[in-house]
Amino acid sequence: MSVRKFGKNDVIHNTIRANPKAQFFVYDGNIFYNNDPQQSGAFSPNILDIDSGISLYEYNIDRTRDLYVTVNPNSHVSLGKNPIIYPFLSKDSTRASIASAGPMDAAAFNGAFRYGDILTASYPQSGTITREYIPQPSQSLNIHYYSLKNTLNFYGVKSEHYLISSSYGNKNFQPLNLIHIPSLFYGTQIKPGTVNLKWYLTGSLIGELRDSKENGELIQVGPAGSTESGSVAGVVLYDEGFVLLTGSWNLSHLTIGLSSSGVATTPKWTNWGAGAESMLASNPSGGPSAKLTQGNAGSTLVSASFDMSFRGVTRTQVLTMYARAGRGEVNYSSNPTFLKYGQEPLRLTSSHIYEENPNRLIANTVSSSYGDSDYSASFKRQVYISKIAVYDINKNLVGVATLASPVKKEEAEQIAFKIKLDL
Repeated sequence: MSVRKFGKNDVIHNTIRANPKAQFFVYDGNIFYNNDPQQSGAFSPNILDIDSGISLYEYNIDRTRDLYVTVNPNSHVSLGKNPIIYPFLSKDSTRASIASAGPMDAAAFNGAFRYGDILTASYPQSGTITREYIPQPSQSLNIHYYSLKNTLNFYGVKSEHYLISSSYGNKNFQPLNLIHIPSLFYGTQIKPGTVNLKWYLTGSLIGELRDSKENGELIQVGPAGSTESGSVAGVVLYDEGFVLLTGSWNLSHLTIGLSSSGVATTPKWTNWGAGAESMLASNPSGGPSAKLTQGNAGSTLVSASFDMSFRGVTRTQVLTMYARAGRGEVNYSSNPTFLKYGQEPLRLTSSHIYEENPNRLIANTVSSSYGDSDYSASFKRQVYISKIAVYDINKNLVGVATLASPVKKEEAEQIAFKIKLDL
């Protein structure tokens, strides 16, 4: 193996800025990301094992969940063909526990488990948008809204619509619709001017919002002929990943069911995205979301659908390295077929001496144009490069770049390999 040092201009540091597009479609409690269909596999009808969004780390791809054995009343272990994977640990004197749904208090830890019991959690983890309807913040004392109050007032220099209290009303006393967008989908910032929200009823567009001024204001721009065109229905927090909707005017004269209790209302921007509340459920038993109440559409809202799209801003640090194989260099291979077959590897060996055979010949891999086994082409030194290892200054292995197919390097050639590493 030959080791070469990178030259002065062989290592380049740069930053790649991109604007990936994200689109979410909400219908009947389901959230579809970038129109990705649900795929079935050999063991599961849903190979990602998630209901919406994207699978973080892609755990449990095409695995079964129906085969398990109970270890104790609070945990189980999967068995059978291609079972699911899961995090686990044993209760011992370290008193470590799995914080799957929040820290476990001492009473629960001591009472529910015995020493030696296996504590388990579940995969996969998923990421998607969520919706939080706040009927009146001053009464509910919603922690998410109150944590954003200073930020909203800070952005008041961009638009008066950000302010908690302004000529447009007081957000403490009006219904709010807060949309949570994880940074996983936009990177460092939501790109101003790219946010678009649509409200559909029975397949027809009844409302559309855009931040066309790029100052965070979500202005209604459709449908054509709407009396509310030009009205501001909310604001976008680009850096924090939130959309706050305050528009409470009627988008249609038709009524929609908002819960299984039969309550009906007309479509408004404050109930945009109804059905996307599942990730915010506070039911400790893990049952259905308790938030699917009035103002938060339940299973009867099947005539409505919602669409949101935007572009993010990502900055990726990229390390570009040029590994050069110069003329007369990189002419040895560690592949055993590099040497002619059938030669003695050792010249002399004893209890005191170990000497390799210095007369071993290199195999001639140059092909003959005649295709005759009795005729071989003239010998030329050449190797096939399949991997390039990168080391740090202390010769610790940092990474290995594997070529899609080996590259032939003749002695008189000079080749440069471009290696890119995203940091």
